[in-house]
Amino acid sequence: MPSREEVLAALRSVIDPELRQNIVDLGMVRSIEQRDGGAVAVMVSLTTPGCPIRNHFQSAVARAVGGLAGVTQVDVSFDVLSDQEKGDLQRRLGRAGGLPEGALAQVANVVCVGSGKGGVGKSTLTANLAAALALDGKKVGVLDADVWGYSIPRMFGVAGRPPVSPQRKILPLQAAGGVKVMSIGFFVEEDSAVVWRGPMLHKALTQFLEDVEWGELDFLLVDLPPGTGDVSMTLAQLLPQARFLIVTTPQPTAQKVARRSAEMAHKVDLEIGGVVENMSAFVTPGGERFPIFGEGGGQELAAELDVPLLGKVPLTMPLRAQSDAGEPLVFVDPDDPAAQAVRHAARGLVAMFPTELPILQVAQAAPAQAPRPTGMSLPMAG
Repeated sequence: MPSREEVLAALRSVIDPELRQNIVDLGMVRSIEQRDGGAVAVMVSLTTPGCPIRNHFQSAVARAVGGLAGVTQVDVSFDVLSDQEKGDLQRRLGRAGGLPEGALAQVANVVCVGSGKGGVGKSTLTANLAAALALDGKKVGVLDADVWGYSIPRMFGVAGRPPVSPQRKILPLQAAGGVKVMSIGFFVEEDSAVVWRGPMLHKALTQFLEDVEWGELDFLLVDLPPGTGDVSMTLAQLLPQARFLIVTTPQPTAQKVARRSAEMAHKVDLEIGGVVENMSAFVTPGGERFPIFGEGGGQELAAELDVPLLGKVPLTMPLRAQSDAGEPLVFVDPDDPAAQAVRHAARGLVAMFPTELPILQVAQAAPAQAPRPTGMSLPMAG
């Protein structure tokens, strides 16, 4: 029978998919009871009585504890954190707006796409990365967190006010390829300027993450605004396990500014997953290549940060045209040089999040019984 410390160590592998920390460090393990016959009972405290990820905890706890030597049965039960315990947890996590109630429970991976400056094609790249992931069979959502320069709705050709579910959750609009899209642009008049200060931005982004019914997603791409201001810090606080994807152009000026985004990510403990060099060259319809912004900046930045360069995306005329037309180029012409480069970068993005293979539990077969002898018994010498 394992000790209490061994059970707790095993439970550290059970991660709250929204808070992105293990249930032991979150203080959600209420009790552990070791019973006769190798049975272990674990009580987990949930943040809300109707927690939609209860089944996740049920199976994850049973799997983690059931894998310990000597455990023959795992009984998992639940209660709810008291108001005092919830308050303590909120303060410990730095969440002033309350704890999530399941909106991101089924989102497997979150990628924040950012750059140090505007004009590097970050939103165009985000839209086409989402399309490339969708073409590869992934379930994808895009959150347009560039509240001042929102352009994702236009790039996907979606508009209108998102509906609300009976559970009072905002439902994202669905674009081509099944990509789910959410943007502040859905809630303001077309082309209106958003003039908000830090507290309003924090509240809006929190609502987009926690009050939107994203459902089951393999990837949620977050299109950040340029720079290193309030939005980036808010998202780092709300999504501590997200990966940061830096977009730069080849010239040294853009590279130096993008490095500031990397410094911001380090300061707020966001892991940098990789770099994408956009506008690596202009490719004409005839296939000629002109490095109008120079060469090598993306590779230099990736080497400096010790992260992979996921792709070098050229600038083509169809890439620009499809962004204005409201359908990502990757959907329309996957053979275009820019589309091919984006699809290569998307595969690199998938490789940043290796799939955890299931552990095979091989049952030990009972030793086979020797076949009963047949025929006549031979006399044995005495």
